[in-house]
Amino acid sequence: MLPKLVRLSRSAHKDRPVAWDRYWAGIKVTGAGGEVLWDSGRDNEFLGYRDVLVRHLDPKLPVVDVGCGHGSFTRALAGVFPAVIGVDVSVHAVARARTESAADGNIAERVRYEVRDMTAPGAASGLGDERGANVFIRGVLHVLSPDDQIALVENLRLLAGSGGAVFLAETNFQGNPVDYVSHLGATTRGIPAPLERAIRELPMPGHFGPAERVRVLPEDSWELLEDGAVAIETNPMTDVAEQSRIPGYYAVLRPRS
Repeated sequence: MLPKLVRLSRSAHKDRPVAWDRYWAGIKVTGAGGEVLWDSGRDNEFLGYRDVLVRHLDPKLPVVDVGCGHGSFTRALAGVFPAVIGVDVSVHAVARARTESAADGNIAERVRYEVRDMTAPGAASGLGDERGANVFIRGVLHVLSPDDQIALVENLRLLAGSGGAVFLAETNFQGNPVDYVSHLGATTRGIPAPLERAIRELPMPGHFGPAERVRVLPEDSWELLEDGAVAIETNPMTDVAEQSRIPGYYAVLRPRS
C-alpha cells in the first residue's frame, strides 16, 4: 500500500493555501456520506467538547473558529456562544460555510466568516475586542509544518489577548502512514473515496499531542488549564464504527502575561 500512498500524495499542490482552496473548490457534498474526510455529519464530537468550552471560555468574548472549513463546528459553537467568527485560508471553504450557514436562521446573527491565513503576520488583527477573543481550533495544527505551527500560535497568542482562552483538538494517531490509512478503512483492495481525495490533494498530516503542545505552546508562555484524550470523528467510510474515530488530544490554554 505504501507505494500507492506515495504516488497519490505526490499530486498534492506544494503551496498550502492553494492546495486547500483547490480541495474545497471541488467539494460538492458535505456531511455523513459526503466528500470531506473529517466531517462526520454528526454532533457527537462537539457535544464531547461542550462542557470543556463552557467551563473555560468567557462568553462575553467572541469565539474564533480557526480553520473553519465549511463551518460545521462554527455553527455548533454559535449554538452555545453569542458571537462566533469562522476563518479559513480557503476562499471556497468560506463561501461554502456562508451558504450552509445561511440556511440556519437560528444562528444568522451570531456567525460571520472571513478568509484569513492565520499563519500570516497580523492575521489576528480585528477579530477580538479590547480583551481579546476565545479560540476554537480543531484539526489544523497537525497538518502544518513546524514553522507554520509557530507562526499560527503567535497569532493565537495575540488573538487571545488578556481575556481569551484557546481550545485545541487534534489527531494524535501513533503509527506510520500505512497504519493511519488502514485505521480509516484503506486496504490493498482500495481506499475510501474521501480518504483518497485527502491524500491526493492535501498536505500530508502528522500528529499533535502533549509533546507537540509543549514544543509550540511552551509552558513559560502558556498556562495549561485542562487537557486529555479525545476521539476525532471522521466521515463514516466503513461499517466498522471504530474506523470513524481517530485517537486525538485536546487542550485548553491561556497566554501568560
